[in-house]
Amino acid sequence: MKKFLLIDDHVVIRSGIRILLSELYSHCEVYEAFDEQSVVEKLKAHEYDLIVMDIQMPNTDTFALMEHIHHEYPQTNVLIFSMSPENIYAKRFLKAGAKGFVAKEAPLDDIKKAITQVLNNKNYISASLADALATESFSGNPNPFNKLSAREFEILFLLLAGQPMGEISKSLSIGQSTAGTYKARIFEKLGTRNILELKELATVYQL
Repeated sequence: MKKFLLIDDHVVIRSGIRILLSELYSHCEVYEAFDEQSVVEKLKAHEYDLIVMDIQMPNTDTFALMEHIHHEYPQTNVLIFSMSPENIYAKRFLKAGAKGFVAKEAPLDDIKKAITQVLNNKNYISASLADALATESFSGNPNPFNKLSAREFEILFLLLAGQPMGEISKSLSIGQSTAGTYKARIFEKLGTRNILELKELATVYQL
């Protein structure tokens, strides 16, 4: 009997994937988690054939969580299922140990294919991402956002969403001075001087 773990903070998303998995595998057990703490608890309680995990969740460093799963449970296959841009996040999470990345807005057949391939220990990325990675490798102009650390990525997207530094530091449970340091590093690594330039660069790379 296959065992699955769904990691997403949205109940509707978990319910939808649960139904899909039950249709694909009539005899299966599906467990759910919604943040880092609940994931750790579920990992200690059971072994899973496949983990389907979102990226953006409250109280969760998903990149560190991915590394933890890869190192502590190396036989467990992980499929990232997210609204976050695959051209930015997929490469990073695949390097951290994920077997595949599929967008939440992908066609149902693609989502089924991703689940099946990763469950069977095969890698999965979309055709568009494969083309983008090939183009990047041959162009000699790597995506500048690849320079950012996982935490810098989190803060980058909060900045692009228009959140003030006070809210960012609160949501990530870090001091405002620490958040400010991360912001300065982001600007330095990307060669930008302000939020406007940051947004323009993000538009170019389709964030």
